[in-house]
Amino acid sequence: QVQLVESGGGLVQAGGSLRLSCAASGRTFGSYAMAWFRQAPGKEREFVGAISWSRDYTYYADSVKGRFTISRDNAKNTVYLQMNSLKPEDTAVYYCAARNSIVVVSTVDRYDYWGQGTQVTVSS
Repeated sequence: QVQLVESGGGLVQAGGSLRLSCAASGRTFGSYAMAWFRQAPGKEREFVGAISWSRDYTYYADSVKGRFTISRDNAKNTVYLQMNSLKPEDTAVYYCAARNSIVVVSTVDRYDYWGQGTQVTVSS
């Protein structure tokens, strides 16, 4: 079992930056693929990016590529999402997710554990 707790959300102006954190507790965090998703009001949850357990592979949605960066510190059981050049369309609740696999995927139903989410609001 893995428990995930996100933090770092808030209100920022367009063009600004935020860094989200996801603290994991439970067993063998280092063997899990980790991902970030987001969900805007009235929309489906969508993939943002993911990172392999070994940190040698990252994968991003086209909408955030070049602006967002995922990293992880397995010693601290934490995964990060650095978000730069934020746009109003990035406004959403951001969720951290974990998958007990070395394979990185982008589909919601392939992830086993989820955090409660953190709100990110980007004003124009």
